[in-house]
Amino acid sequence: MRALLQRVTAAGVSLVDDAGVETPLATIGPGLVVLICAEPADTDETAQFFARKVANMRVFEDADGKTNLSIQDVGGQALVISQFTLAADWKRGNRPGFSGAADPETAERLYLKFVDFLRVEGVDAATGRFRSHMRVTLTNDGPFTIWMDSD
Repeated sequence: MRALLQRVTAAGVSLVDDAGVETPLATIGPGLVVLICAEPADTDETAQFFARKVANMRVFEDADGKTNLSIQDVGGQALVISQFTLAADWKRGNRPGFSGAADPETAERLYLKFVDFLRVEGVDAATGRFRSHMRVTLTNDGPFTIWMDSD
């Protein structure tokens, strides 16, 4: 599994139809945008491990300006977007390959499991729509970005 976390002051996601018309899907206030990608060897346990880490990772500042608080501690929200392109193999040629991503059925199941596990951890989580064209907007706070990889 791979995930890219961005601490944000606000974020949103909209669906985009064939004509380019956007339909708002979800918005969050302060919290995290989590772009997540399932890989072929991932399991429910992998999704649960990632959710627990995201929920408890201390990436928010305390009163002294130190990153000692989690998303739970600050009452933040998460916007979780499935992003198979995080599995891109870009080293050969100029067109990235995506064979490192899980098949769509497995990926969707693990994406939804991750969101469920995140909610069990007490995080208010909004989502995009799996296998849909979306536009994600965000205001990165810091900027503060964390790369997570199960390897």
